[in-house]
This record gives sequence, structure tokens and C-alpha cells, in this order.
Amino acid sequence: MNVLESFRISWRNIREHKLRSTLTTLGVIIGVAAVITFVTLGASLQQDIVSTVAGGNAATMYVSAQSPGDSQVPSLGGAGQVVFTEHDVERISSLDGVAVAVPESGIAAASMSYNNSSVARQWVTVTSPGYFRVRGLDFVAGRPFRRGEREVVLNRPAARMFGGGNVSVGENVSFTRAANGEVLNATVAGIIEPTGGGSVLGIQQGPQPQIFAPSDPYYIRTAYSPNVRDQQQVFGRILVMADSTRRVEAVQGRVYSYLGQSSDARSHKPDTYEFRVTTQDQIIKQVEQLTSTFTAYITGIALISLIVGSIGIANIMLVSVTERTREIGIMKAVGAQKRDVLQLFLLEAVLLGVLGSALGAAVGLLGGYLGARAIGLPLSFQPVWFAAAVLVGIVVGVLAGLYPAWDASKTDPIDALRYE
Repeated sequence: MNVLESFRISWRNIREHKLRSTLTTLGVIIGVAAVITFVTLGASLQQDIVSTVAGGNAATMYVSAQSPGDSQVPSLGGAGQVVFTEHDVERISSLDGVAVAVPESGIAAASMSYNNSSVARQWVTVTSPGYFRVRGLDFVAGRPFRRGEREVVLNRPAARMFGGGNVSVGENVSFTRAANGEVLNATVAGIIEPTGGGSVLGIQQGPQPQIFAPSDPYYIRTAYSPNVRDQQQVFGRILVMADSTRRVEAVQGRVYSYLGQSSDARSHKPDTYEFRVTTQDQIIKQVEQLTSTFTAYITGIALISLIVGSIGIANIMLVSVTERTREIGIMKAVGAQKRDVLQLFLLEAVLLGVLGSALGAAVGLLGGYLGARAIGLPLSFQPVWFAAAVLVGIVVGVLAGLYPAWDASKTDPIDALRYE
């Protein structure tokens, strides 16, 4: 019996038992759909986190002092051990291969006001004017703030968060320092495009308000500088941009050398903390490793459904062998060989597996799209997963149908013909 004839008979049997075939493939559909949905959501989450965390450009590095147990991914809000003085920023800026180095810390604001409208609990990032160049932030209006001036820069969500209307360049806002209740006034110097989402887990949808201010005159946290022998502003992080992507590793090494040998930060950081100079490539690799592990764990749970589906195919194929015992006897009586019967039942199991996998892939893609849209993630899907789904269907069909097909092939034709 040739393969085409086996295919025709197998397909006819599947069509004659539509309800049974549908219920049989349902387990595979659910299993494959669950796997593809979670893989799609995992890839979409990875893309969202990378785009959010890895702001700036490929030549950017993040200098911080962290506990060995802390996450390898730099904090987005400038948080971290506050150890870097103005002297450290200046010395790092002067290193060979460094295009610009900027400090980053923050002020907790109890509220921010504009035009008699207030918004509670805002975080104000304090830095220097070069920060926007390092982070690759684009201005839609205005310009960067100037050092020493009472000016701020808002992103679009921050400019639109007040009930009294949208803030424009040149208008005045105020914020209240949470630490002592001091009210600080500022003029809006510029408005930038928002970056990333409100949560790296995609729970909150859309970019969140961000406010940027110059460290002088707003930042008041200071520490003693052993090199300058005076009080200086002290920051939680330094952003460094190399003058070329080809020199990133060399600059990274020079920054590490300075921090370990002659920086003020050496005397300010706890003994258990260590300096980290993280490049964009390192951030992306760390994020991909974290999200891949998470996706693999969730996908492994979803594979249980696929195993249940394969057991369902095996079960229904055993039932089919029992129901068609007399048919098997007639086939063998007219000359069918063991391999013909084996081929017939194995092909039927493979068809059920492939049908379930193909439909499951389509359902999984739809589930991934709806899930990503519901939690505000960018959809990331690779067409190769469809091919993988079909391959899974073939493997499931072969594994689930092998024993029933073998059982059918060894049926004695005389006993089969007597079977009622």
C-alpha cells in the first residue's frame, strides 16, 4: 500500500468521526497554543524591557556602587548607593576616550503644581545638561535646562498630567521637596519625547511622567571629598558615553581603574559594595538571560498540556484499533503486510497531531497578540514557531501512535475476521 492510499484512508476515518477527532486534537491544540502564547509574551516582554532599560546608545555606560546581591541591571530612576562626588564626575569626564560623563540622582517631591493643579508624589531626576545627549532623548519643544538656573525639562506625559491644562515651554511649575517641605519654583525649559513604559513587567500601560532638573541649584545632598578637601554634591550614578563604540571596552577599563585607585567614591561606599561599569551590550544580555529563564519556566508548565494531548491521541488510536479489528483482518486477508497496517495507523496519528499543532499555533498567536495588547507590550513573534509547531505535531503523532500502530500490525488475520 502506497503512502497516498494510506493518507486517503486515514483522512476518511478522521472525517467519519469528526467529534471524536476534534476532541482528540483539542488537547494538542491547547498545549501548542499555551506554549506559543507564553513564548510570544516572553519575547514581547523581553523586547519591552530591553527598550526600557537600555536607554541611550551603544556607547553609553552606567557607573554605580552596588551590593553583590543586587540586580545586574542598572536602576532606571538613578537610585543606588550615593557615593560619587563632583570631583569623580570631572575626573571621569577627563579620561581618554570619554566624550561626556554626567551625574544622576533624584529628589523625592511630595507634590508638583501648575496653574492651581497639583499632582502628588513625583520623582525629579537631577543631573547636568549633557544627560539628554547621553540618554539619546529627543526634544519636541524648547531646549535642555542650564546649569545654575531654576529650570526643568518635562517629558510629554509630565506636561499633560495636570488638570489645569498642558504645560508649555516658558511656563512656571513648582514642586515641594518631600524631605523638608520646601517649595521650589522652576521654568519649563523644554519638553522631550517619552521613553519606555511605566513598568518593565508591562502591567502599567504607557510611559510615565518624568521630570528633570539641574543639580545646581536644586540638589542639596553633599559629602566630603578627600581629593578636594571640601564638601561636594554626591550622586548615586554616573552615566558615561565613549567617543566611539569601538572604544567602549577600553573606556570601561579606565573607569574601573580610576574608581579603584583614586576616586572619592572609594571612601564613601560600604566595604561590602563593589563598583560596576555596565555597558549597553551587558544590560541587553542580562535582560535577555533573565526573561529567557522566566519564559522557559512558564513554557515548561504549558508543555504539560501538550503531554496530556499526546496521551489523548494514544488513547483514541487504541480505541480505533479495537473498533477496526475486522477491517484489519480483511486488509491482511487480501494481502496487506504488517508495514502497511503500521503505516496506516501511524499516519492517522500523525495527521491528528499535525492538525492539532497547526490550529494550536494559530490560536497561540492570537492569544499572544491579545495578551500583549492587554498589558501594553510590543508584539514580538517569529514565523519559525509555526514550523516548530508542525514539527511538534509530527513528533507527538509518531510517539502517541507508535504503540497502537504496532499493536494493529501484529493482529492475527484469522482472529480479526472472527472478531465481532
